Amino acid sequence: AVVAHVVASGAGFVEDLDESFKENRKDDIWLVDFYAPWCGHCKKLEPVWNEVGLEMRNMGSPVKVGKMDATSFSSIASEFGVRGYPTIKLLKGDLAYNYRGPRTKDDIIEFANRVAGPLIRPLPSQHMFEHVQKRHRVLFVYVGGESPLKEKYIEVASELIVYTYFFSASEDVLPEYVTLPELPAVMVFKDGTYFVYDEYEDGDLSSWINRERFQGYLHVDGFTLYELGDTGKLVAIAVIDDKNSSVEHTRLKTIIQEVARDYRDHFHRDFQFGHMDGNDYINSLLMDDLTIPTIVVLNTSNQQYFLPDRHIESTEDMVQFINNILDGTAEAQGGDGLLQRIKRIIYDAKSTIVSVFKSSPLLGCFLFGLPLGVISIMCYGICTADTEGEGFEHEGAKKESGDRELTDEGSEEEQEEEKNGKYTELSDGELKQKDVMEKKKD
Repeated sequence: AVVAHVVASGAGFVEDLDESFKENRKDDIWLVDFYAPWCGHCKKLEPVWNEVGLEMRNMGSPVKVGKMDATSFSSIASEFGVRGYPTIKLLKGDLAYNYRGPRTKDDIIEFANRVAGPLIRPLPSQHMFEHVQKRHRVLFVYVGGESPLKEKYIEVASELIVYTYFFSASEDVLPEYVTLPELPAVMVFKDGTYFVYDEYEDGDLSSWINRERFQGYLHVDGFTLYELGDTGKLVAIAVIDDKNSSVEHTRLKTIIQEVARDYRDHFHRDFQFGHMDGNDYINSLLMDDLTIPTIVVLNTSNQQYFLPDRHIESTEDMVQFINNILDGTAEAQGGDGLLQRIKRIIYDAKSTIVSVFKSSPLLGCFLFGLPLGVISIMCYGICTADTEGEGFEHEGAKKESGDRELTDEGSEEEQEEEKNGKYTELSDGELKQKDVMEKKKD
């Protein structure tokens, strides 16, 4: 009852938006849920969204929380690029930022506060720097004065603020262990250390930040794996059972962690490392049954994957496996070719049928049994009709054949008569007598 009361009170801080929102929205910062009344995911999000509205109000946030029925106001939803439900957007002036994270209260609020705040947040002191570093696992920092690099940094921040935080600081604010080869510079702090952007080695700044916005080692789930697809990296995963504390499960996880830490300089541009709890998601992704614990390397750009051809016993074995992938000697499986697409269709159809029968056997029998029964009756009727037609045709053919036999027999008798008449020799008297008899008959 208490939870229901809190959720209900939270609904009072979520505004129902209509057509007037289009004209009035630019005066404020809005966090909006575009939903459809019939959408199951939207209904699931509704209590979370009410909690978001309540929390943002209690925090004194300048962000207003609203929701809009995208089916009733389809033209407005279309202007904001809404293509699915629910779609969460933060609207700030003329800019609209899409939210792609987990649909939890804390994650949504963290997104809103990050995007609604300054694009580049200054760090005026070492104390502030230490405070921010404790709060964020990954943070990017620009060091230096005005420069083309800073302009590029601001441009990238306006695009990737939906994913991570961007800061600026002077050189004397940085920790003592940091040394910079030159100024200005862009740095990322993560995994207990820091890395400096190098235009010649790392390429485009936007691509580098997009690759480096994740920690070197992650607990990977389906959403994280989808996000990692934007980095262009291969993903090396130890597929284990987190509840299983056996030596084999722990060993594979430790091997991946050691490679991510000790071989970062060798592989960080091409590989992301992590572990995944359970094999259900990975089985559906690969359309295969992987026995855990195991190691798999995924190429999310073309749906290929690599499995080790021998048991991974040590860090050296894992490094050799990665090198085989990089030099092309490891065999790639899967892919996005025609055969794989057909296999995917069959696999998805099979999975759907199995899940329906598991969740509701009676519904499964009705949905799939009824069409099969109708098809069977139709096939039986067609086959029966063809058999009867063949019977009629057989009888007709038999009758026609009999008539031909009778006709042929008559022809043979006539031919025999003609033959006999032709070769039988008669005397002149007998011929005359025969003529007289025929005339009498006439």
